[in-house]
Amino acid sequence: MEKRTLGRQGLTVSALGLGCMGMTYAYGETDEKESLRVLDRALELGVNFWDTAELYGPYKNEELLGKSLKGKARDKVIIATKFAWRFSPEGKQTELDSSPAHIKESIEGSLKRLGTDYIDLYYQHRLDPNTPIEDTVGALAELVKAGKVKYIGLSEVGPQTIRRAHAVHPLSAIQSEYSLWERNVEEKILPLLQELGIGFVAYSPIGRGFLSGKITSVNDLSGSDWRRSNPRFEEKNIAHNLGLVKKVQALATAQGATPAQIALAWLLKQDKSIVPIPGTKHIKYLEENAKAATLNLAEPVWAALDESLASFKTAGLRYPEAGLRSIDRRE
Repeated sequence: MEKRTLGRQGLTVSALGLGCMGMTYAYGETDEKESLRVLDRALELGVNFWDTAELYGPYKNEELLGKSLKGKARDKVIIATKFAWRFSPEGKQTELDSSPAHIKESIEGSLKRLGTDYIDLYYQHRLDPNTPIEDTVGALAELVKAGKVKYIGLSEVGPQTIRRAHAVHPLSAIQSEYSLWERNVEEKILPLLQELGIGFVAYSPIGRGFLSGKITSVNDLSGSDWRRSNPRFEEKNIAHNLGLVKKVQALATAQGATPAQIALAWLLKQDKSIVPIPGTKHIKYLEENAKAATLNLAEPVWAALDESLASFKTAGLRYPEAGLRSIDRRE
């Protein structure tokens, strides 16, 4: 698979990454054996950029990747993980804490669970309002100096935070949600990253699965699926948002592709510094997604899609109110 570079510090990854969250967290039933097969197949396909976090479980996702990494050449896999929260003994998120002391605790836990002595890309998962970003990034810079982390990044932060953090130590990547139905980063975040030479990692690039066309009702989701609490998956909003999916489906059919491939290829064509990380628990969807990296459509085809979507406005907030409160958008 084609490679892409995130930032100016030398981080090279597959053009499409793999979001691993759903293998243990948030999206209904899980199957460890199948997930391990997905991870093995990902490497066979050249998808070597795996995204995890201590939150996903918590801890279980990192442990899963640790099992997969056993017996593999460590330099063949690019591992990105994240820190941010403290957890209760029952595994509940209690508070955001990006203090230097807590970062030191978090990195040791992640290294142990992953069974490795370094993290390729270490993100702050959400901004801690009680710790200056300079202190957080200063602690991350110490981890880079110590060899425990190779590159650093931030997730869901605004322009002011990005500038302040980058001034302390170069950021290689910013992660945020970005897809055909979530484009809030286009106005200010992406231009700033271009200016500063920072890469962008797009999570939920298939709209949490919605853009695949496989979800037409909330009843298509299992009872334990987190999306049932997401405003965009309320029945009235699904009915509206299916208008976008139908446009993507029409293009996919005309081009001999799938809607998911169109969604991913659209992101890939936006800029060479963008790396989408679609998540899946199934080999068939992994293989389908990987083909998006070689889907080359004529520019007029993409222009027609953009024009058809220009007036579309996605219905529903992208997170419940509680989730939105942890997203930093300070100018």
